[in-house]
Amino acid sequence: MNKTPRQLIDRREFLNRAGSMAGIAFLGATGLTACVNNKPSPNSGMSYDEAWRTADDIRNNIARTSFPNKTFDIRAYGARAGGAIDATKAFANAIAACHAAGGGKVLVSGGTYLSGPIHLLSNVNLHVEKGARIAFITDPKAYLPAVFTRWEGMELMGYSPLIYAYRQENIAITGEGTLDGQANRTTWWPWKGGAWKGGKNWSVPGFPTQDEGREQLQRAMEAGVAPEQRLFAEGANLRPPFVQPYECERVLIEGVTIVNSPFWLLNPVLCNDVIVRGVTCDSMGPNSDGCDPESCDRVLIEDCYFDTGDDCIAIKSGRNHDGRRINRPSQNIVIRNCHMRRGHGGVVIGSEMSGGVRNVFVEHCEMNSPDLERGLRIKTNSVRGGVVENFFARDITIVEVKNAIVIDFQYEEGDAGEHTPIVRNIDFRGITCAKAERVFQVRGYERSPISNLALRNCDFKQVKEIGVLEHMDAMTAENVRINGTPFTI
Repeated sequence: MNKTPRQLIDRREFLNRAGSMAGIAFLGATGLTACVNNKPSPNSGMSYDEAWRTADDIRNNIARTSFPNKTFDIRAYGARAGGAIDATKAFANAIAACHAAGGGKVLVSGGTYLSGPIHLLSNVNLHVEKGARIAFITDPKAYLPAVFTRWEGMELMGYSPLIYAYRQENIAITGEGTLDGQANRTTWWPWKGGAWKGGKNWSVPGFPTQDEGREQLQRAMEAGVAPEQRLFAEGANLRPPFVQPYECERVLIEGVTIVNSPFWLLNPVLCNDVIVRGVTCDSMGPNSDGCDPESCDRVLIEDCYFDTGDDCIAIKSGRNHDGRRINRPSQNIVIRNCHMRRGHGGVVIGSEMSGGVRNVFVEHCEMNSPDLERGLRIKTNSVRGGVVENFFARDITIVEVKNAIVIDFQYEEGDAGEHTPIVRNIDFRGITCAKAERVFQVRGYERSPISNLALRNCDFKQVKEIGVLEHMDAMTAENVRINGTPFTI
């Protein structure tokens, strides 16, 4: 239900009430803007106990991969270590033979192998042993012909992802080896162009940028052009994601280290039963998101390490018209025992979330870097729209971050569209933060207040500002301390 200004608490009234209530103080932290209504919401969602039972069910019952005990060594198909000889055909032939034999392990061992795009097939485990490295060719022409893919939440015919699978099942990338996209300031990354967050300028004289291609793709999407007719590979300068299983079932990515990605590192799209375990994501380029499950159901991300140039984990469900057209939310996602260092956000929902996100459970994670901009974050606007509900986090250790909790309806275009987002039933417990510039950057819309945000047993220290709480409905704060002082609503 939309709230009138009379139904919402403005900043002055909030501070007056705070001054008259025992146990409320803001010593050592300044700058709170608040607009909160504590009337219970009719959309209260699942309870805390139900939520974590659901998380356990997802983790325990997610469908696992299984492979026959057969090995297909890429060297037997013509691959040679040393990084000088193109092994693309050797990878393709080994994968095809493995698939034709009913499945097994495609083995990569003993050095560096140069390759173009690797396309996985059902029942194939691409196993990169410790000490092995796949170095991906940086010539964009190697990633043609175009494939059906998603880019920033929009469907198109674009450059092949570096590792790609389309409508396959029971596939894996495993081992302790390294996948190196070889992107840098002279390959892939300059296509970003212009100024980037943090003051970096990725433009390089003589290099094209993605600006025109990105704008044309958005116009084609909004005009309803069929995705198969959106031809945005060569000349559009849209960098491919590193690993993208598309409409796949039972996906495992385990143990590998992924570095120097052209774009998003891990981007399963429209997949069911995805496990990402023990993966290191280390890429500081533009849009170097670590793991972005998009319109996926039943996802487990655990024991991973992220040091990225963008969001460490960002849960998505399609952008604008495409997200609403496909209308498939990301849901039933468990994130646990992960370590986040640099990045724009630790665990993020959005901004490409037009299809909705629900049932996200985050536990036992550590976030630690002065260059980590946000801890837990939801980003959307009225162009994206979408519903986010049932986002639970517990036992999160934040050593240092700029903004601890962010829910922002003013991202990018702000309130410039007709698709009002809804965010409800957010429960964060056991968050400890040793240092932050501010605790809250929480801004809904007056017509769509953020509903049922609960914080319990949280401790924020060395905070410069409490921050902003704007257009909220039914916020709970129990046993929450900021700079040693109890904080309640």
